[in-house]
Amino acid sequence: MPSLSAQILKLQLRLAKPLARFTTIEAARIAQDQLGRVTAGILKTKVTYEDVAFENFQACFAVSHECIAPCDRVILYLHGGGYTAGQLDYAKGFGGLLAAETRLSVFCVAYRLAPENKYPAALDDAMEAYRYLLNQGFQAQNIAFVGESAGGGLEYCLLLRCKDEGLPMPKCTVAMSPWTDLTFSGASYFNNVLRDPTLIRESLAYYVLAYAAGHEREPYVSPVFGDMSGLPKSLIFVGSDEILFDDAKTLAKKLNAGGVSVELVIGSGLWHVYPLYGTPESKRAVAQMSEFVLAELGLSGTASAEERNAAARETD
Repeated sequence: MPSLSAQILKLQLRLAKPLARFTTIEAARIAQDQLGRVTAGILKTKVTYEDVAFENFQACFAVSHECIAPCDRVILYLHGGGYTAGQLDYAKGFGGLLAAETRLSVFCVAYRLAPENKYPAALDDAMEAYRYLLNQGFQAQNIAFVGESAGGGLEYCLLLRCKDEGLPMPKCTVAMSPWTDLTFSGASYFNNVLRDPTLIRESLAYYVLAYAAGHEREPYVSPVFGDMSGLPKSLIFVGSDEILFDDAKTLAKKLNAGGVSVELVIGSGLWHVYPLYGTPESKRAVAQMSEFVLAELGLSGTASAEERNAAARETD
């Protein structure tokens, strides 16, 4: 059963959900950016942001003030927002939190958004960002991918493209409620409509039209239709009550069938991208993903899972 604070927050989210039906893309972008600025402001004593200029999109490094020497590991972070919202200010929020938690640098990528920039703009930008890290001297085995929602799906599209183009794979990947099937074939798109306190199926359908109409079954849009063999070890978080529940389950199943090591963490009674919400369950999820990334990047000795979980409990 979810914690009391999670239950209260879930009720608040459910009460606010009807208003989301009337939210414009521009309003969603403004709201997400404001949320990111608030989070970045809270982290200003722990993280510094260093902008990186690209021709078509914005990006920055969220640099921990306690970077683990020799500071040669990095996380590539792809934000959510249905491919239509989420700009650099938003990406700085959770990107900064990851940097503070892991004590690694996090490369936050504000890829181009639909409907102004349709598929494959977001994927092209993600690929350019990954090539940039490699060209800057980061070794693939020292890079982790982290993404949420649309960004969680995009990171697997990026992995499939890296494989097709012969680029080295990152060491590991973490996905939170990844949107991996834009055909809506999973049963949860129907079974969880009333349970989901945040996502609206009709809104997701609009995002598909805005971003990738006519390409829904292509693996670079819906990675569950791709060949998962050869992809890196994965950790996936999903809420049991969200519309995208089956996207995460199907992804995990396909990864496992492709011989990829994968762990699927199901938040019972929780919702879309629940690790971002600051509840006790959220803090435990962030601690778990941080420990996973550090262990895969060869830094597991910096803090034990027990120490991280204890720290998370202290802030509950």
